[in-house]
Amino acid sequence: MPVPWFLLSLALGRSPVVVSLERLVEPQDTARCSLGLSCHLWDGDVLCLPGSIESAPGPVLVPTSLQTELVLRCRQETDCALCVRVVVHLAVHGHWEEPEDDGKSGPEFGEHRNASLQAQVVLSFQAYPTARCALLEVQVPAVLVQPGQSVGSAVFDCFEAGLGAEVRIWSYTQPRYQKELNLTQQLPDCRALEVQDSIQSCWALPWLNVSADGDNVRLVLDVSEEQHFGFLLYWDQVQGPPKPWRHRNLTGPQSITLNHTDLVPCLCIQVWPLEPDSVRTSFCPFREDPRAHWNLWHIARLQLLSPGRWQLDAPCPLLAEVVLCWQAPDQSPCRPLVPPMPREEVIVNKPHEFPLVNGHPNLCIQVRMVIQSTGLRQVNSLEKVQMQECLWADSLGPFKDDILLVEMRSSLNNTSLCALEPSGCTPLPSNASTRAAHFGEQLLQDFQSHQCLQLWNDNLGALWACPMGKYIHKRWALVWLFGLLLAAVLFFFLLKKGGVKEATRARVALLLHSAEGAGFERLVGALASALSQLPLRVAVDLWSRRELSEHGALAWFHKQRRQTLQEDGVVILLFSPGAVAQCQQWLQDQAWAPGPNGPHDAFAASLSCVLPDFLQGRAAGSYIGVCFDGLLPPDAVPALFRAAPLFSLPSQLPGFLGALQGRSASQPGWLRERAEHVARTLRPALDSCFLPARASPARTGWDPGPDLALNKDILLS
Repeated sequence: MPVPWFLLSLALGRSPVVVSLERLVEPQDTARCSLGLSCHLWDGDVLCLPGSIESAPGPVLVPTSLQTELVLRCRQETDCALCVRVVVHLAVHGHWEEPEDDGKSGPEFGEHRNASLQAQVVLSFQAYPTARCALLEVQVPAVLVQPGQSVGSAVFDCFEAGLGAEVRIWSYTQPRYQKELNLTQQLPDCRALEVQDSIQSCWALPWLNVSADGDNVRLVLDVSEEQHFGFLLYWDQVQGPPKPWRHRNLTGPQSITLNHTDLVPCLCIQVWPLEPDSVRTSFCPFREDPRAHWNLWHIARLQLLSPGRWQLDAPCPLLAEVVLCWQAPDQSPCRPLVPPMPREEVIVNKPHEFPLVNGHPNLCIQVRMVIQSTGLRQVNSLEKVQMQECLWADSLGPFKDDILLVEMRSSLNNTSLCALEPSGCTPLPSNASTRAAHFGEQLLQDFQSHQCLQLWNDNLGALWACPMGKYIHKRWALVWLFGLLLAAVLFFFLLKKGGVKEATRARVALLLHSAEGAGFERLVGALASALSQLPLRVAVDLWSRRELSEHGALAWFHKQRRQTLQEDGVVILLFSPGAVAQCQQWLQDQAWAPGPNGPHDAFAASLSCVLPDFLQGRAAGSYIGVCFDGLLPPDAVPALFRAAPLFSLPSQLPGFLGALQGRSASQPGWLRERAEHVARTLRPALDSCFLPARASPARTGWDPGPDLALNKDILLS
């Protein structure tokens, strides 16, 4: 029985089902028609010349759909070839035009209406390096000629093709009365068909099974002893050729272990014997694996190429949308500019640019994961913000206290204006109790006098950024004056007390550390607490667990890093054995695979942004490295990160505190006093780390161990 394509597609899933194919012993091509039709196949192939579309003189026979089935054409029991059977469904299109009543119609017109229809149907077939065209003559008796009705089908046996090939089929008539039909299919390979004993090219093919090995995946290749074969892991691309990842030439039966963090939906496996013109078997078993989809989002990176231009880097296509949004200075959620800005589907590894008139520091882009859930009657789409970057954060400075006006234009040249606020888009003018409504008249005057900056414009609307600072300044002038007077009095009082240095605004310090276990977290917490009394405004992930859980480590780090660098703060990198291992993996592979440290590992999430600062020489003045005496020698820190000042604590605490103070460094006596205080705070926590670190490295996470095994478990790194 012939096997339809949809059954073969089911056979190509994670656990393939072996399918048996019908065998044809006829060596020549043949054609047959359904009941009531007559068919004739021309000998040999014809030229593939579709020609231009012509007008039908009356009812004509045309192909309406194509269907394919796989069969085997066998010259001998063990000498078969894969063959594509094509089924063309036919129908009558057009109708007889009624003749004018001039007295000359009658018998001739009746003869035409009772005549049978005949058509020459061309089947064009391409499968590299083969190209063929077959011609079928199909005749329909007059009794079946009903305009607009299907009349049956014609079956062609068959076009030979190679295993795993991509085939393209076209069908049209000569002359051609409509656009040709076309069909593209990917043929299965040896592993999905019961052809091992029938197709000689499958005899020496390596057979591959996929199984679970704890959290990892084990690939077992069942081949004969001493057989040489190729093994390739690659990323299948929707557009363009596959992107190779890892390739090995192997011998004999093998068992290969893949780390679960390496799995992504488009990761595919290809195996083939190392022989001339051998058949390659490819399959992609992780397309529906939830872990693979989680990994893909975790390693995807949103990269800013230049002001206003961005690119989403990922090994596989992502089901996502990109949205332009407006970020207010109060760090409230970024508000999407829809309408009028349209959403776009993300194409990975390709530069993108929004058609903006002018840039603005508050304009950001969000990449949102689209989650589709199927209900009883419809498919619902949910969205979750995965990444956010502000397009002009580096070139135009910090966020501005501007308000965004959305101008909407109708087909009748009517214009409406609203102000984007957390509660929605407030129409102007309005009686609502919002900030934009309160300053509605002033905003309209600024808009009409062209004092607002146009960001985007098209036929449907425009976006305008209007400054709000001048209204706030006028309203609160007396309050500011009173505040300045009070500050002056307080400053004079503190100056009298000799504490003016303590009254200055504290510098921001962002602490980044790798997740090393409870003991190391106590040490990090002790350092953060001691530094916050210097005074420093300290940010550390240990104090932001709820925000990390809600937004993720990467989003938390981006927010803290931007705020720290905008306020001339400093990022402190706490190096531990685990942190050094992650840095070395980044430097070797240029990619970070998520480990077992969980969603709160801000150090691992930050490497994608920290590393470029060091590579491009931007680390000086913004980064300080720290390690702890007895836990990690300074020489163990990768050389690249030693471009920034590196201190070992507590032995180098005075120098470390002086570097933290920057241009406002205090007197040496004050630094020594503070260093002694910090050292006393660190000592109990540091002592508690020595015993676990020496007794059981695995407990603290400092011995990552091999990810893959060699020999029977081959290391693919």
